[in-house]
Amino acid sequence: MNPVQLIIKKRDKQRLTKPEIHFFITEYLNGNISEYQMSAMLMAILLKGMDLEETYWLTQEYIESGEVIKFENTNSRFIDKHSTGGVGDKVSLILAPIAAECGISVPMISGKGLGHTGGTLDKLESIPGFQIQTSLSRFKELVLKNGLAVISQSKEIVPADRRIYALRDVTGTVESIPLMTASIMSKKIASGIDGLVIDLKVGNGAFIRDIDTAKKLAESFNKIGARFGKKVEILFTNMDSPLGTCVGNSIEVIESVDFLKGNYQKDLKEVTFVLLSEMLIMAGIVRNYDKAENMILQKIKSGRALQRFAKFVELQGGNPDIVNDYSILGEAEYSLPIIADSEGYIKDINSREIGWALIDIGAGRKKVSDKIDHQAGVKLYKKVGDKISKGDALGEVFYNKGNGKIVANNIKKSYQIGAKPVQKRSMILGTFSSFGV
Repeated sequence: MNPVQLIIKKRDKQRLTKPEIHFFITEYLNGNISEYQMSAMLMAILLKGMDLEETYWLTQEYIESGEVIKFENTNSRFIDKHSTGGVGDKVSLILAPIAAECGISVPMISGKGLGHTGGTLDKLESIPGFQIQTSLSRFKELVLKNGLAVISQSKEIVPADRRIYALRDVTGTVESIPLMTASIMSKKIASGIDGLVIDLKVGNGAFIRDIDTAKKLAESFNKIGARFGKKVEILFTNMDSPLGTCVGNSIEVIESVDFLKGNYQKDLKEVTFVLLSEMLIMAGIVRNYDKAENMILQKIKSGRALQRFAKFVELQGGNPDIVNDYSILGEAEYSLPIIADSEGYIKDINSREIGWALIDIGAGRKKVSDKIDHQAGVKLYKKVGDKISKGDALGEVFYNKGNGKIVANNIKKSYQIGAKPVQKRSMILGTFSSFGV
């Protein structure tokens, strides 16, 4: 087969066969198809799409490029959660230890930041010593011992997605429905899960901007999950403004630890509790949201969820003392306030623009080889609907390199201020499951 002919075939919106997809993926991994040819194919898929069969075959190729984990001789329910990516989204750091404390096993194979959004692994790597790569046998041991583990893709598990994931980040091909489906579902299926709850973010700060596209992606997740015999529940959540207060890496770890201590922002709590409730219901631990919320609150108030998080950090090589001493994470050398130029009510906050602005001070990547500055980020003190006065601090930028003034100004531009009161928005937009929308 000729890779150029296959690129042209997809460019012309023709269907790729299973052998052609197999050829393209395996030859890329073997070094016989170049990075620029894979980039061209990814762009062709983004623009021309794939049907369900093509998406299934691509997912299968990702899975079969490595090993598949199997948890045997245990009565545990292995349920994971995945987010399609948002600004300020630190839910996984909070949710996983609470879920484990409630009796769910969470085997999480995660990713680094994509485009303007942050990645769970980048946040965890801001913890001194934390190891995101380990053997599959060690991964299984950690899940069985502590109820959770979070690692990256490796040469052992979904190596095809590992390489293509990084390429998508820097080639403008993140938003493709088949590519997102194959990437997310392959990691989760290979990690040995029984079921998956997906936080499908919709809005200006998400890869998916509108609910109609979100429904198409949800249907793709659901049908591919069914083909592999996995339960999949999808929640549509609002990403028209950053989630929580902090956007960055180490500062999002701090916000996560604060949440586990019982100090949380309303929007972050709403999203986290609903996702956790879906996991608990899927696992058969509770029957409804009320019982789930009572259990979640009890695990936080008792301090058990925080202890579980500290143990999780320790088992993966990190310093568990961060739960009591945030200075261990380090602090940025410089900080600048973001000052409001006018008074009124916050109508909108463009999360996407905030995410892109922060890349200029190292909180995200422009190219695959870029190193993250873990202390860089922003704290945002105001939410959509809040009333502000001229001179109020909208937030504060933290940085070690780059032009903080430009970043602070660009973040300020992402705020739309109006004269009339604005109604606070719900974070939960809807659900999609095997039973429909």
